[in-house]
This record gives sequence, C-alpha cells and structure tokens, in this order.
Amino acid sequence: MRRLLVMIITASLLSGCQTAEDGLTTSSTPVAVTGPAASAIAGDMASRLAEQIGPAGTTTLKMEKDTSDFAAALEAALKGWGYTIITDGKVGKDGKTVELAYSIDDVDGQVLARLSTPSIALGRAYTATAAGATPASPLSILQRN
Repeated sequence: MRRLLVMIITASLLSGCQTAEDGLTTSSTPVAVTGPAASAIAGDMASRLAEQIGPAGTTTLKMEKDTSDFAAALEAALKGWGYTIITDGKVGKDGKTVELAYSIDDVDGQVLARLSTPSIALGRAYTATAAGATPASPLSILQRN
C-alpha cells in the first residue's frame, strides 16, 4: 500500500512538469523598437543564427508575415547573409526549409530578442536607445534534439 501511495504522489508531481505544447511561437504583443535599434538587434541575431544553422545556400527560412520594424530588419539581415526568406507560406521543393519564429519582449527595461527554429533557440538582452542597441547579456543558445 505504501508503495502505491509513493507511486501516485510521484506521478502527480511529475505530471506538473510536462508542457502543454512543444511548437514554435511568436510574441503576440511585440515591443515597439525604433528603426536603428531594430536593425542593430536583427543584424546581431541574424549573424548568430547564421553561425548555428549552417550555410545560406542550402537553407530557406520560413517566417510569419509581419509588418513590424523588427520583422523587416530581421528579414533584411537574413537576406544579407544570403538566406532565402519565405513569408507567404509557399515552400519550394529545393533545399531545406527551416521554420523561424522570433519575438521581442520588454524585460526589466531591456529588450529581450529571441529566434527559434525546431533545432535551436537563441536569446539575448539588449539595451535599446534611439540611436541603436547594444548587447546587455551574453548570447543564450539552446540546442534541441
């Protein structure tokens, strides 16, 4: 009886550790970042992503269509690294397509930028000013299996 009780308690505690969803998401309420700050953050994050996901010639990135300054700056930065960007949902048959999710959040007066693919997630905090943005933390890299 004691063994059954221990198993029930253990199972109930472990069930609280499960996540409801394992998909990629984008922020529903993006933080308004000025053009120069958005460009600086997007340029830095795009270069870090390029280091992690491999050469641009064989990888196509699929992003959600968005009209924010950061989305436009990120798309331009990734194109500058040679990546093909798809925002209309139409995936070609050539090469490898990787879904890219991104978000910008305001955390304790700093801007937290995150980029996620099914295999990797990058995050970094920035101090944003009207003239641009500078990294305020080291780059955080999460590799998924």
